[in-house]
Amino acid sequence: MTNQIENENGRIVIDPEVVARFAGHAALDCFGIVGMASLSVKDGLAKLLKGNNVARGVTVKVTEGGLVIDFHIIVSYGVNIQTVVKNLVSTVKYQVEDYTSMDVKSINVFVEGVRVID
Repeated sequence: MTNQIENENGRIVIDPEVVARFAGHAALDCFGIVGMASLSVKDGLAKLLKGNNVARGVTVKVTEGGLVIDFHIIVSYGVNIQTVVKNLVSTVKYQVEDYTSMDVKSINVFVEGVRVID
């Protein structure tokens, strides 16, 4: 599988960064997700990312079987994490496949923190 789509009109090449940005914004629309997390290797702390920085919390790999998407997220305090993650996976899979016409092979979610939101 490549990140290219060819048809009678020509070729479309989709950069994995574009998919990461789109997937990050789709994830932020899911209930219970506070934001993406950027891990600091130096001190091991998760930093909350919002807005245009969401792609830093998402990694997209293009493989033979389809896209592999990794999320590092921070969830809202008091929500059922398993339910939030299931919702994130189904929502992002549907939206990315619809948006790019590329298959999503797997979505891996790493919950890096919990935050109380006002």
